[in-house]
Formats: sequence, structure tokens, C-alpha cells
Amino acid sequence: MQRMAGLGRAGFSSRRRGAPLFGWPLSCLLHTGSPVLAAKELLLKLRRKTGYSFVNCKKALEKFNDDFKEAEVWLHEQARKEGWAKASELQGRKAKEGLIGLLKNENSAVMVEVNCETDFVARNVQFQRLVQQVATGTMLHYQGTRDQLSTYAKCFLNSNELSQLRTGPEGSLLSDQLAIAIGKMGENMTMKRAAWVSVPEDFFIGSYVHGSLPQGNPLLSNMMFGKYGALVICKASAESPKSECKEVGWRLGQHVVGMAPLSVGSTDDEPGGDSETKMLAQPFLLDPSISLGQYILPTGVSVLDFVRFECGEDAESMDSQEVSSEMQM
Repeated sequence: MQRMAGLGRAGFSSRRRGAPLFGWPLSCLLHTGSPVLAAKELLLKLRRKTGYSFVNCKKALEKFNDDFKEAEVWLHEQARKEGWAKASELQGRKAKEGLIGLLKNENSAVMVEVNCETDFVARNVQFQRLVQQVATGTMLHYQGTRDQLSTYAKCFLNSNELSQLRTGPEGSLLSDQLAIAIGKMGENMTMKRAAWVSVPEDFFIGSYVHGSLPQGNPLLSNMMFGKYGALVICKASAESPKSECKEVGWRLGQHVVGMAPLSVGSTDDEPGGDSETKMLAQPFLLDPSISLGQYILPTGVSVLDFVRFECGEDAESMDSQEVSSEMQM
């Protein structure tokens, strides 16, 4: 046995330095910077950044001799072309599912509705990312307006207007992002509408989203998603603590979602029943023994306006809210 062991040692020690081991060059086994591993890392990096399939990423890198930037640009362009072709093919199909997305930034807030065909796609992170892009594009579109306000502002954008916005100052068109999402997920989708609200310092915006999805992706942490949403424009008295305003705003938003008022009304209005459409005269959702007006009276908060979105609601209900919402300056 000793002689055999000796022969084994002699055999390995006599092997030429750097000679192949079991058919593989030693450098490939020990050196992590090999061309094969470098190419694999580049492929993984492109896949992670773009989200496209390994097959398409590999094809792009081969086409441009591993030029990462050129490969990325080409992938986006191909996805855009394929997405527009798919969007044209699916154009007539009903898209009544989807999400309401809500984004707040200091004294401004945006609420958007983006539709798809099934609830399954609405729960997809890629679809939620599209909703976020629409909300961010809307917020950027109005960012210069906020500095000019002496009172609150409320504006709406329709599908055609949203399609012309961009995801950022140097970003792509929202219409292209929509086409790419359609190509990836294979369902008809629409950017239905958006509302933007902004208030001066002595106002605040109450907000609420019902049917919220669990937050699992840190990249979407600035968004709230659901099937119903509300923004309530309020003015607080000098005595109203700011900490209480947030809670009152949340409850007011919850009331708007649940009771679906058509107008604000006045705290002087007589309390109505379940069929009442004036917000302040409606029974308070969380305590029907009093009206909403009676609930806010001791808080020192005044309700000035609101926006309510319901995913998939018909055009008639939308029009009744938006016709009376000229921009306040």
C-alpha cells in the first residue's frame, strides 16, 4: 500500500505545472476572472437590471459583443416594438380589473387608476411597477405648479393625457412603458385616469386606500395599492394638533370610500340618512349615530373637497365627480 501511495504522489508531483487536470486548464478552476465566468456575470447583471429573459439577454450580448449599454438599449427597443404589436392585438379586450395607486409627497398627492384584464396580473409586481410609474409621471408633471398655490389645487388627467407624460425628466413615455408591460404580461391594459392634489402649508390631505395589497417589494414602498382610494382636502384650525390631523384625515378618507358622497355640503346641513349624498350630512361611517359634520366639528378641521376612485367604475360616475372639479388656484 505504501508503494502504491508513493506512486500516486510521484504521479501528481511529476505532472507539469499548469497542465490540464481532468481535461480542464488549472486557471479555469482557480482563476475567477475567466472569460466564461465574466460572460456569465454580465448576463446575470443584464437580466437583473432589465428583467428580460436569459435567452433575450444572451442574444443581445452576443449581438453587440458583450457591450452592456448597447445590449440594454436594444432589449428595451425590442420590448417596446413587441409590446406595441401585442397591445394592438389585444386592444378590443375588456380591462376592468387593476389597481388604484396612491402616492404622497410633502403637501401633494396623486391617485391613479390602471386597468388590466385579471386580478392575477394586478397582483404582479411588474404591473404594480407600471402603476408606480404612472403616479410618479403625474407627480412630476405638476411639480412646478405647487409653488404657485394660494389655496388648494385639484386636477385630473385622462388616458390620452397620461400617455404623453414621461417617467422622469429624461425618462421614456408612459405609453411606451404601458406597451412593454402588455408585451411582458400578455393582457390588455389601460392607464385610465389620474388625480393630482396639492395644498399650501396650513392645509393637509387625508388619504385612504381600501383593499390594500401587502407590501413586499422595497422599491414600491412609497406607494399604496388597492381597489378603492380617496383623497380629502382639509384645513386645520390653529388649535388642531398635527398628530390628530393625520388620524382625522385617514378616517375622512375611509368615510369617502365607504359612503361614496357626491359633494361636500356644509356642517349646517341637517343630518341625512343612508341615501344622503352630501358628505358632511351623511351618517359617519365609523359611528352612524352622528353625522360626519358632527364628528369633525370638535376637531377644528374643515373639509373643502375630495376625490374618490373606484377601480373599474363606469364613466358616468367618473364624470359626475370630475366635471365639478375645475382647478382651484
